[in-house]
Amino acid sequence: MGAVKAQAIYGYAFVTSHRFSSRGPLTGRIRVPGDKSISHRSLMFGALAVGRSRISGLLEGEDVLATAAALRAMGAKIEKDGDDWVVDGVGVGTLLQPQQALDMGNSGTSTRLLMGLVASHGITATFTGDASLSKRPMGRVIDPLSTMGASFTPSPGGTLPLVMQGLQPAVPISYRLPVASAQVKSAVLLAGLNTPGTTTVIEPVPTRDHTERMLRGFGVDVQVEEQDGERIIKLTGPCDLQPCDITVPGDPSSAAFFAVAASIVPDSDLVIENVGLNPTRDGIFRVLRQMGASIDYLDEREVGGEPVADLRVRYAQLKGIEVDPAIAPSMIDEFPVLFVAGALAEGATVTTGLEELRVKESDRLAAMAAALKLAGADIEERDDGLVIRGSGGKALPGGGPVTTHLDHRIAMSMAVAGLASEAGVEVDSTEPIATSFPNFTALLAEAAS
Repeated sequence: MGAVKAQAIYGYAFVTSHRFSSRGPLTGRIRVPGDKSISHRSLMFGALAVGRSRISGLLEGEDVLATAAALRAMGAKIEKDGDDWVVDGVGVGTLLQPQQALDMGNSGTSTRLLMGLVASHGITATFTGDASLSKRPMGRVIDPLSTMGASFTPSPGGTLPLVMQGLQPAVPISYRLPVASAQVKSAVLLAGLNTPGTTTVIEPVPTRDHTERMLRGFGVDVQVEEQDGERIIKLTGPCDLQPCDITVPGDPSSAAFFAVAASIVPDSDLVIENVGLNPTRDGIFRVLRQMGASIDYLDEREVGGEPVADLRVRYAQLKGIEVDPAIAPSMIDEFPVLFVAGALAEGATVTTGLEELRVKESDRLAAMAAALKLAGADIEERDDGLVIRGSGGKALPGGGPVTTHLDHRIAMSMAVAGLASEAGVEVDSTEPIATSFPNFTALLAEAAS
């Protein structure tokens, strides 16, 4: 699939670059790792239950393992048992004071959701992260949690490292999300689990609802209603969580890379098994279908309260479209690889309303614009999105090395672009991929062999 070489960038001594090149069509059957969002939450809710929960299909990437390590530091017992993981929880209200800083690595989800847990417990925790995570804004979580009574000693700008002190009992609030963010919503609801009274979150724009679904599975009475086009989510604490067994469906964000790859590499016919199709997460597949992608849902079923199917994806000539910004919350992490699909489509793909992408692990609009230009694509960067004038199915020239900014989705998206290029695409670092998809490169080689 390409040459590998080590280099020194970002202050790290050993960083592995890799050139991803065409190796023919993607065929056969593959299974992507478990959903990252559900994996994080299954560990957290298991830690808050009294008794043992068993998790099958947990994503064993660095982000999820950072969550597990933090929960262990606060008293939960978490260990691997064969292919499964078992969690012996400590119960709501009884998290222990961590004796050392909680290292969140690159995981914004771990950081923001665990802040929610700590906010309503009478403990103090220090949160640290890697260079990329330490640039990401935490103010959107700090604001509502401070209203509930938590206190913070942040660095200037509300970034990591920071120290927070929870309040027990915390103060219930009614909070309207100023921006669509499942992480902020979840942080407030998690704080509400140990807060006497009713905690309410109002969503003007619906976001992924894994927290609500899974809390119900753990026995929490979560009320969700629609009013004037908004979602209103309520829970009344303090809550008792009951242990349960969880099967984690395949991550749609991970499946998206292979869905795009099979759509743009001629003669591909690939089945991606056990993909979660939660309606708050499946936007990428809906948009690809609007572009003319051949994606069939096979054996549709429900696993652990989440809709699941096997996806059969065949090569198709994609057509550029204007992407409705209203779909962004259901595919916010998949836009980098959608930009790759647009680069191979016929005509222009126009995206707007994506300011959120500028504060992810990297500025993903700027990073993907620069990376795709380096690979030979015709890209126009705007304040809130990209305009991609596609090649009409013609392979991109290729090139590189493209700068990933230690962002796993930039690295994987450009790997997919390399499969549909003449000379391949070199990414400057493959290390970040381990945060969310440890076997990505091996699975790509398997599908293209």
